[in-house]
Amino acid sequence: MRCRSFPIILALTALCTGMPALAQGAQPGAETAETIYCEKRQLGYWFYCIEPEPEPREAETTPMPTANAVEELDAITGTLRELKAQAILYPTPANVTAYIRFQREQLDRASLFSDVWQRALWQDPALDYTLERPVGALAKRQWQDARAAERDVVMARLSERYGLFYFFAQTCGACEVMSPIVKSVADRWRITVRAISTDGGPSRHFPNYTVENGQRPRMGLEPGITPAVVLWDSETRRPIPIGYGVLSADELQDRIYLLTTREAGHDY
Repeated sequence: MRCRSFPIILALTALCTGMPALAQGAQPGAETAETIYCEKRQLGYWFYCIEPEPEPREAETTPMPTANAVEELDAITGTLRELKAQAILYPTPANVTAYIRFQREQLDRASLFSDVWQRALWQDPALDYTLERPVGALAKRQWQDARAAERDVVMARLSERYGLFYFFAQTCGACEVMSPIVKSVADRWRITVRAISTDGGPSRHFPNYTVENGQRPRMGLEPGITPAVVLWDSETRRPIPIGYGVLSADELQDRIYLLTTREAGHDY
């Protein structure tokens, strides 16, 4: 085997060392050493004339981050808690400084969010809830005045359909405060009031009272709680509880207005 290969090695050496011009400065169409050695002799893989085909490589894919915004926020919260715990348990200057710096970064992030939030509200009126329920002093006062005027219009027509049941007790201290309020509101808007004594005792504000005889259970009211104000709808023949305890005149009128003219969720 060695004897047969030796002439081939000598020939290869001669081609590589004796004909540099063919390998370096060959003109287009001229035969090169590689052409003579490989193509003329029809040599193959074992003489390095046929380069092996590269093995197919799997397509390289760049891994995409899997964390979403919720996970990122949870990670920030976890880091903040961990730094705070380290600062409290091991209050070295390095730990305290690390916590303060990280907390300040999150405060800056929250401040940026708040600023962008406010700017978005300014530029999109559909997002600005204060246009429906103002919070500024001037705008709030104007809204309250408009609301009171609208309420008064409703209250002026209320007696055409509604009346009031007023449950009180002679021994009830809160009733002594609430009774004149109910009477003043009823007198102002000419609403009929039926005063009902739950303990049989009289009321100086409602001398034409009646003694309770099972009215509250039939209306679905909480038993034994006085004072209690109930609006009676003469058209639907149903009671509308207004409230228990002491209410101001404005609050009493507002509740009546809302419960008779506004659907739930309209103002919010």
